[in-house]
Order: sequence, then structure tokens, then C-alpha cells
Amino acid sequence: MPPLLQVSGLHKVFHGQTSVDGISFDMEQGRCVALLGPNGAGKTTTLRMLAGLLDPSRGSILFDGKPIGKDYRKQIGYLPQSPSFYNWMTGEEYMHFASRLSGMGGKEAAGRAAVMLERMGLEDAAKRRIGGYSGGMKQRLGLAQALVHAPRLLLLDEPVSALDPIGRREIMDLLREIGRETSVIFSTHVLHDAEEVCDDIIMMNRGRIAEHGTLSSLRLKYNRPVITLRVEEREAALQWLESLHTRSFILEGRREADGSVLLKVEDMESARSVILREAAERGIPLLRFEAGSLSLEDVFMEAVGG
Repeated sequence: MPPLLQVSGLHKVFHGQTSVDGISFDMEQGRCVALLGPNGAGKTTTLRMLAGLLDPSRGSILFDGKPIGKDYRKQIGYLPQSPSFYNWMTGEEYMHFASRLSGMGGKEAAGRAAVMLERMGLEDAAKRRIGGYSGGMKQRLGLAQALVHAPRLLLLDEPVSALDPIGRREIMDLLREIGRETSVIFSTHVLHDAEEVCDDIIMMNRGRIAEHGTLSSLRLKYNRPVITLRVEEREAALQWLESLHTRSFILEGRREADGSVLLKVEDMESARSVILREAAERGIPLLRFEAGSLSLEDVFMEAVGG
């Protein structure tokens, strides 16, 4: 049985500028895949090609082993980063409209519209005009229209980027629930979102795939023990902290935005022992000492060579 989605050598060039540069990956049925990367990495262009809204310059997209065509649209749901709504419509009218566009008859469309509005927590706002909806409500309405025809593949472009913390949490909870029922690809530049919801990660940078795999496999591949330190802003303490970068047990170090230093170490036990002993002997108060492994953000920076 072929993968649900097979992407091979996908390119997209706009006015001589390459936006997507020969990416290839497979996606199995029932998985949630995060398309992860900074702004400008090519995520939106990739999603629009996967949705059939843009023709690739080169390469192929197979769905269930077949080239995508007219029937493909009926099997996918798509939510762009900035969805447009008819603000004069009510939520109920909009969902009925979306249902009819997907090919449903009047009775079925009304039934599915009501079911999806209820599922997205919008039943009490169904008869209100969309122009009066909050950002989170509009995003839930967008998800409702993308799911109304029960697609096999859901494509979401930065679904929480414009939301406040409450709206973001609502959508992330919905995505976790949706991911148990259908296959999902969603793009994001927020690494924690990918970590929270998805099975597989595709890391993009400058139109190319920098890494691809399960979260656990990427962590294993790039795993490094790390120690995070912060000391009092005193000359002796800062000089000692700076001297740690030259030690043989330190592979690499970098200063964080809060003044802490993150040290990638060869061996956690020996590094921890030396650092704590020296700090005690020199009377250097440690305001922060954390021992752990690379975060997903660190893995991404390693993968893209940042």
C-alpha cells in the first residue's frame, strides 16, 4: 500500500527566484506532520502546492499513489494563514455555503454545518455575523470549513500565529483532537507547537529540507548533553564563566538572551562535577544551573547550521 502522500523533487520558481528547491518526502496515513522553519523558508509555497493551488515548476505530488487531480480537492481540507470570510454572513450561513461548495446537497450541508459549528464551540455564535467574531473564533470557523467534508488530509498554514494566548491554546487543543482522526500537515515557525502536537517533523530552510524524521529520531541524532549556567554580574564570576569555553570537556558554548550561557558538553557527569566544584572553591554563586539535553529549537539550529 503506497504512502498517503508522496512528494518528489518539488520545485517552485517565482520570477527567477527559487522558493522551494527540490524537496521530497513521504507521509503515511494517520500521521501529523509539522512543516517547521523560519519565515521565508518555503513553507507556505509548499502547502499551496500540496493543496493544488499552485502548480510546481518541477516535481510530482502523488496522493494514494496517483497524481493529484480534480477528485483530490474533495479529499483535502485547507486553511490558509490569513483566511478570508464574508463578514456580513453569519457563521451558520458561511458553513452552509462551505458545505454546498464541497458538493453536498441542501439537507446534508445544513446537518454537517451544524455538527462542525458545535464541535468547534461556535454553536452559540452560529447566528451572529462573522464580522463580530474574535480572532480565535474566526480561526475555529476556518477549521470547521476545512473539516466539514471529512477530508483525509488537512493542510494548515500557521494556524495559531495571529492568535492571543487563549485563542492559541484553543486551536492547539483542537489540533491534537483532530490529529487522532485524520492526517494533518501544518506549518509553523514556533517549535513548541510542533513538539506539542506532531508525530513527524520536516525542517525547512531556504526552500530545502534540512532534516526530516520523527521527533524522537531527530533528538537522538542531534542529542547533546547541555548545561545552562548563569552567575552574578561580578567580574570574577564572569571571567570564570568565560574561561569555561576553553575547557576540553566543553564542545561548544553560546550566550543566551537572558545572560545565561548554554554549554554543550562531552560528558555530563564529569562536566557537572568540575563546574560545581570550581564554583564552590571560588565562591561563585550560581543563579542558574540546569543539566539536560538539546531542545527542539537547539536541534533545529544544529540541523540548519545556525
